[in-house]
Amino acid sequence: MALRSEIQGAGLGLKRELIPQLMRQHGEPQLSALQFLEIAPENWLQAGGKYAAELDWFAQRYPMVCHGLCLSLGGPDPLNIAFLKQLKQFLKDFEIPLYTEHLSYCSDLSNGYIYDLLPIPFTHEAVKYVAQRIRQTQDILEQRIAVENTSFYVAAPMSDMDEISFINVVLTEADCDLHLDINNVYVNSVNFQFDPYAFLDQIPAERVVYGHLAGHWQAQPDLLVDTHGEAVIEPVWQLLNHAYRNLAIFPTLLERDSNIPALNEVMLEVKRIAQSQQSQLLTDANMLPEVA
Repeated sequence: MALRSEIQGAGLGLKRELIPQLMRQHGEPQLSALQFLEIAPENWLQAGGKYAAELDWFAQRYPMVCHGLCLSLGGPDPLNIAFLKQLKQFLKDFEIPLYTEHLSYCSDLSNGYIYDLLPIPFTHEAVKYVAQRIRQTQDILEQRIAVENTSFYVAAPMSDMDEISFINVVLTEADCDLHLDINNVYVNSVNFQFDPYAFLDQIPAERVVYGHLAGHWQAQPDLLVDTHGEAVIEPVWQLLNHAYRNLAIFPTLLERDSNIPALNEVMLEVKRIAQSQQSQLLTDANMLPEVA
């Protein structure tokens, strides 16, 4: 296979429920907005037979990225070196240039994997700890990674900085990139009462490699749960537009992990991402100074 170029445009998480439809409709106009795919490597590393053949089929037709689930960058367990070595070979085999992980933890020494993403305390000590683990990951993979801002529901009482300050210090200390999840910014802004636009304005644009967009569940007026099981709501779309205006027009992927509708319905949101990007491109072009 030829080496894929960097991702661009609008993307979609490759869920097994959508695979038959994606393969059947490949090349048809309704999929023209789809420019890259994302997979969780943990779900594919040991794939064989039909699943391995399907993954190879997609890898030959779409640029792909890997978004990890279980590295637990902020957890107390030692990094899973065996997994990282497998991942390094997997990225090479399928020519996947980008790997991202959550800026959180999902394991502990006594119970193993918790199967949920828990927030890292926003402390200077935690910055040094998680940044060292990110650097170790990058050394093993021999490439930069990006970390994703996560949603959370309880703030650690020992925190000595806010979320955006913690993220920015980690990015600098680890010298890594950012996987910007717009829905998570919105969810946290409601749950912890801060201005999501001001949050985005503090993001270092040069570190954003791509973004996530998703729906959530409103459990209470002041409690949102990041489920990836609903349609993206209008305030999140507006926040994405703000990010395009003030940061950059970065590649953006739709996450839909539960209550997955038919592909044609999913593609409506993928197309809207592409339309938002094109609209901002036109706006930027109209703002360029005329050349005498």
